[in-house]
Amino acid sequence: MINVAIIDDEALMRSGLRMILEGAGDMSVSVATSGGDAVEQIRGAEVDVVLLDLQMADRSGMDVLGELRLWESPPTVAILTTFNTEANASAALRAGASGFIVKDTDPLLLPALVRTLAGGGVVLSPEVSRNLFRACAPLSEEVRRRICSLSSREQDVLRQLAAGASNGDIARSLFLSTTTVKDHVSTILRKLDVSTRLQAALIAERGGFGS
Repeated sequence: MINVAIIDDEALMRSGLRMILEGAGDMSVSVATSGGDAVEQIRGAEVDVVLLDLQMADRSGMDVLGELRLWESPPTVAILTTFNTEANASAALRAGASGFIVKDTDPLLLPALVRTLAGGGVVLSPEVSRNLFRACAPLSEEVRRRICSLSSREQDVLRQLAAGASNGDIARSLFLSTTTVKDHVSTILRKLDVSTRLQAALIAERGGFGS
């Protein structure tokens, strides 16, 4: 069972998302009604994935994201927003979000997106990824050097990360155990000097690993 928390101050959005996810059959959903007390509301819920509204009346979603990232074992967080801008997506990425989902995304896709996040994958709405990649500056020589420091197997895993694959997907594709994949991902993040899979995926895309 995937434990999902929805943090959104719009009642209609909360109820709609909850109905869709609970209807998937493999998800348990809790909700927080505002950003102000959201962290405390979900702290003891053993949450796997958080869908976090970017702009709430009482508090910024980015502030809430920052608090969640301070947990010893932080949940996977995807920003859920109507504000699809390069600045918002880039800020969420730098802050450690693993997904950026625009609220007009087909609701029937939402359970699959949450499963990808729970499995260690990354999620970007198509228009978000296009904007981000278009906005990215060319890779610096230092970043290129870090990419070249990856072993051939680590580069194989990086290609899968660029495609948004989960650890399970990567393990099946490369005939590896999930433990081995986790070890490779940790090494990749360390060598690329990034903290999240999404950051690694964007570097991979810019470096030609996504083609």
